[in-house]
Amino acid sequence: MIIESAQNEKIKYITRLITDNRFRKKEDIFVVEGKQENKRALKFGFEAQEFYIAESIFNDPLPKGKIHLVTDKIYDKIAYRGSSEGIIGIYKTKNFDLKDFKPKENSSIIIVESIEKPGNLGAILRSCEAFGIDALIVTDPKVDFYNPNVIRSSVGCLFGMNIFSSSNEETFKYLKENDYQIYTTIMDQDFENIQTRNLKEKSAILFGTEHSGLTDFWIGKGKNTIIPMSGSIDSLNLSNAVAICGYEILRQKME
Repeated sequence: MIIESAQNEKIKYITRLITDNRFRKKEDIFVVEGKQENKRALKFGFEAQEFYIAESIFNDPLPKGKIHLVTDKIYDKIAYRGSSEGIIGIYKTKNFDLKDFKPKENSSIIIVESIEKPGNLGAILRSCEAFGIDALIVTDPKVDFYNPNVIRSSVGCLFGMNIFSSSNEETFKYLKENDYQIYTTIMDQDFENIQTRNLKEKSAILFGTEHSGLTDFWIGKGKNTIIPMSGSIDSLNLSNAVAICGYEILRQKME
């Protein structure tokens, strides 16, 4: 049976999941749209609850699980992306504890403080995955990791990354207990170029918000490090800065 009405209870339910963050968190589930994103969610062991499929749009083999076929019109109503691929999945959330993360000898971690924009977090996840970063820690986060825009902008990279939410205090304790070299991106008189830092060793690079940088908590807790620039501007978009540092980590490890 194909769902044809927007008044169908299933359609009302998934629409609310997409538009209401509090409701989504209460239900402990999240929504994934797109072929690649759903494939990655399944590949990395996320538990699918059900799928909404636009029969005339989606032409791949159907995933295993509970399937609801919907008309193109209804699918367009519930889809939040501009380009539609005909599949939306609902999955059970996973909670990851930083204490359970066992770093390898030359582990590389990116830490971002109080990130607010879902698109920025998604772009950072994509860069971390691309450059082989072992974990992303978000301290005092202001964005839901399972926000649809995080999943969309990360192209599903969220599902294969070790990503943790933690306080500044807990994060610093973890870094010290696990012998990480800490590099802070604080504009100060005492700093060095990112290219002069030894990023082949176990290291963590910390980034603050775009408008105010790292908070005072991190002053004196790491080695100040900057990205060299020749223009008149004195800062970069957060996700761009993470991407540049992520590439530098990979470059050094490949030498």
